[in-house]
Amino acid sequence: MQQNPCKAPMLRKIFQQGKIVRWQIIDKETIDEIIFRTINPRHRLILELMARGGMRIGEVLGLIAMDIDDQKLIVRNPKSGKEFEIVFIPKRLAARLKDYIKERTLKSNQRIFPITYSAARVMVRKAGALVGVHLRPHDLRRHAATYASRSGVPVEIVSKIILRHSNLSTTQRYLGKVSDNEAIRWIENLYG
Repeated sequence: MQQNPCKAPMLRKIFQQGKIVRWQIIDKETIDEIIFRTINPRHRLILELMARGGMRIGEVLGLIAMDIDDQKLIVRNPKSGKEFEIVFIPKRLAARLKDYIKERTLKSNQRIFPITYSAARVMVRKAGALVGVHLRPHDLRRHAATYASRSGVPVEIVSKIILRHSNLSTTQRYLGKVSDNEAIRWIENLYG
């Protein structure tokens, strides 16, 4: 009896379905504690821009002083391939960011956070270690999306405004699995 050629080990390896990655979603209280415990103003701003603005670490590190327009930040050459994208941030964060730029007397074309990507990753990991959490930069972006979604923000806003995704299905992968307790809480809020 001949073996089916489609079941050859090499073909199975090539065409096997990818594993679905489930990221740990860090709750708001833990993220707030991480930010609160971060004393260095530069590090704190970087963390907040990712956690509250949904920014990628590369976007944060690429910001220059003239990219700040009150609560709107201009991200130049974003991952989407567009010329630029707009990020919206909370008023208090925008005020602290403007003060930070003013205190350092940055010129309009100077980078706000002149550190390397690897230095930023280390800083994020150390910030998470302060509260016993393994934290990566993208965990903060994922938190921004999940927190907004769980707070009742329509998924279209989370996708197009906070994460700036072109496809809604990409956003849905970001949003963590809903726990039984959370499902019950939402049902009670809606119908209880």
